[in-house]
Amino acid sequence: QLQLVESGGGLVRPGGSLRLSCAASGFTFSDYSMYWVRQAPGKRLEWVSGINALNSGTSYIDSVRGRFTISRDNAKNMLYLQMNSLQPDDTALYHCVKAKGAYISFSEDDYRGQGTQVTVSS
Repeated sequence: QLQLVESGGGLVRPGGSLRLSCAASGFTFSDYSMYWVRQAPGKRLEWVSGINALNSGTSYIDSVRGRFTISRDNAKNMLYLQMNSLQPDDTALYHCVKAKGAYISFSEDDYRGQGTQVTVSS
C-alpha cells in the first residue's frame, strides 16, 4: 500500500531552519519524481519544489529558490526539504507528493501524505 509519511515540521523563528523528511513505501521510489506542496490557511495548494526520479534535476518556486533545497535518497526511499532563512510567509502545512512519472510535474490528484506543519513566527 502506497504510503508517504512526513516529519520535521515545527515552530521556528524568522531566519531559522528546518529539515522536512518524507518516508515513502508501497511503490518503487526510484521510478518516480517527488515533490513538496504546501497549503496555508485560506489559501490554495501551492507547489514548492520537485526532484526527478534519478536526481537528474530539481525545480523551485521563485519565492523559495536559494533558501530551500530538495533532495532524495533512493536507497532509503526518503525525500527531504532543507529550509533555510524561513519567513512568516512560509507558514503552511507541507505535504510530500508522488508524481505520476519520472519527471517533475504537478497534479492536484497526485498522492500526497498527511503533511507536517511549519510555523514561522517570532
